[in-house]
Amino acid sequence: MSSRNNRSAFTLLEIMLVVTIIGLLLAAAIYKMTPSLDVAKQTRVEADVQMIKTMLLAYSGRNGFYPTTEQGLKALVMKPDSDPMPTMWTQLMDSVPKDPWGTEYIYRSPGQRNPDRFDLFSAGPDRIPDTADDNWGGQ
Repeated sequence: MSSRNNRSAFTLLEIMLVVTIIGLLLAAAIYKMTPSLDVAKQTRVEADVQMIKTMLLAYSGRNGFYPTTEQGLKALVMKPDSDPMPTMWTQLMDSVPKDPWGTEYIYRSPGQRNPDRFDLFSAGPDRIPDTADDNWGGQ
């Protein structure tokens, strides 16, 4: 004979209280981690920009010029088929990375900010170039 008073069971109220507490803890953790995610995205942009700049310098060293804006960063992956044609083209990257927001990096040669070289930057979270949130990767 077992009575109801001897059973070990949770009431619906106790379960809902635990679920609510877990939800609040998760919300607090996500809120606290948001600045870390921003730092991680900034670090990734800096690393990507530095790597792409290195590949652009290698391209220029081999060919005497940077790819044009029209040829873009794809010139590091596939041989351009428009002028100026590289004389010593080599595939320097398997693919061009996208920024942390899933957008292609902005490349201009000659650059508006760096007229004697090139501009390379991420359009940032709004994905629109030439706005306040653009990320130049520490340039």
